[in-house]
This record gives sequence, C-alpha cells and structure tokens, in this order.
Amino acid sequence: MNTKTANNQKESPAQQLYIKKHRQHHHFITLMRFLVLFLFLLIWEMAARLELIDTFFFSSPSMVVSCFFKMLFDGSFFSNTGITLLETLISFALITAFSLLAAILLWYSRTLSEIFEPYLVVLNSLPKSALAPLFIVWLGTGIDTIIVAGISVAIFGSIISLYTGFKHVDAEKLKLIYTLGGSRFTALKKVVLPASVPAILSNMKVNIGLALVGVIIGEFLAARRGLGYLIIYGSQVFQLNMVITSIIILCVIAMALYQCIQFAEHLYKKKNGQDSLTI
Repeated sequence: MNTKTANNQKESPAQQLYIKKHRQHHHFITLMRFLVLFLFLLIWEMAARLELIDTFFFSSPSMVVSCFFKMLFDGSFFSNTGITLLETLISFALITAFSLLAAILLWYSRTLSEIFEPYLVVLNSLPKSALAPLFIVWLGTGIDTIIVAGISVAIFGSIISLYTGFKHVDAEKLKLIYTLGGSRFTALKKVVLPASVPAILSNMKVNIGLALVGVIIGEFLAARRGLGYLIIYGSQVFQLNMVITSIIILCVIAMALYQCIQFAEHLYKKKNGQDSLTI
C-alpha cells in the first residue's frame, strides 16, 4: 500500500469533501485568471483592428506575436533574453548568499546589529536608480555594473527582513538550548535556521523580482544587450512593438522565476507536513 492510499484511508469523509472543494476552488481561480487575460488580449486586438487605438503607440497582440517570431528568427530573442536572465540569476544568487550571511552575523552578534542596523535602514530607503550612474563611473559599462545594480535593489531590505525573522524565532526553544548548555552557534544551527526556512523562501520570492528590476535599471544605462537595452533602443527609434514585446517577455520571465521559488516552497511544506492539500 503506497503512502497516498494510506493517507486517503486516514482522511474522514468531511476532510475529503473539504479537499475536493479546495481543489475545485483552485481550478476555478486558475480558469478565471486565464479568462481575464484572454478577454484583455481580445479587447486590445479588437480595439486595434477597429482603429479605436493607434497601433503605432499601443501595438496589438497580433503585432506583438509577429515581433516575437521575428526576434526568434533573427536570434535577438535568445541573445538578449539569455543575458538578462543570466544577470538576474547571478544577482539573485549573490543577494541570497550575502543577505543570509549578513543576517546571521547580525543575529550572532548583538553589538554588530546595534551598530549597523540604522545604516541598513538608511541604505534601504535610498532610491536605487540614483545609484546606477555611480556604478557606471566606478565599474564602467558592462555586466559587472548591471549585476551590482541588480544586487543594490534588494540586498539591504533582504538583510533587514531576514534579521527580523531570526529575531522572532521561538524564544522558549532558544532558552531550552541555552539551559542544556548549548552555545549561540548551536542555537543558530538547531533552532534559528531551521525555523527560518519559510521566511528565507518567502524572502527569496521577493528578491527574485527585485533582482530583475535592478538588472533592467542597469541595462537601461549601461548595456548593449539585454531586454532593458531593447526597451530603451526601441523607444528611441519608435519601434514600440519591440518595446511592448520586451516588456511582455520580462513579465513571463518574472512569473517563471517566481513560480520556481514557489514550487520549492511547496516542496518544503509538503516534506515537513505543512501542506496537506495537494493542488
């Protein structure tokens, strides 16, 4: 008997009915999302064909699709999307690693947290787009500048968020560790980090989008390739189809990256018995 069958036998009729209704609700929401998107595209296309909007400025779904296939055939889709995706993933990985390490150090040393916390708050409040010109002066125009721009958008907020999550770990469990003679490192390893995994995953879902935003800001100013460069170039030469197509590609990339992190979060919850509903 497999695990799924055993679980079904343990569930009461009321539980099975609840799970069935939950799945039906989930499928309904998914269907309505696709319906809203379909209606939006249909209205947009009809407005363009009936000349209710100027396609030179607003394009149309059919023109966007045509532009997309043109980008596929001439190879510009792969080269520009690939470099933007690479820059985003590198920025995201560095944000995750640096923010996690910094948050651990701040939690481990109360002195460090008291010294640096006000600076983190100030740096997090700065408009990150204002820093991009400085990065160009310091690092030149290249992938390094774009990656640093991507990191700068999320790193300070991520550190603050993770550090706050670490501080709100169950105090009773920490007291138990210390009572049994455990060190602060033991408390970090046995209590703080395991209890903070959901917060870390939630933080990653936010950071993946912010990393993409930072990369696009960097590409606006210091790139010769990438979707951000295509958006700027297209607007300068009035190729609005290219601009809108690039924006839609960015939306798809953002959604795909977010779903990857969400899937990892779902696997973690399922593994730890926190997600009893299979969707």
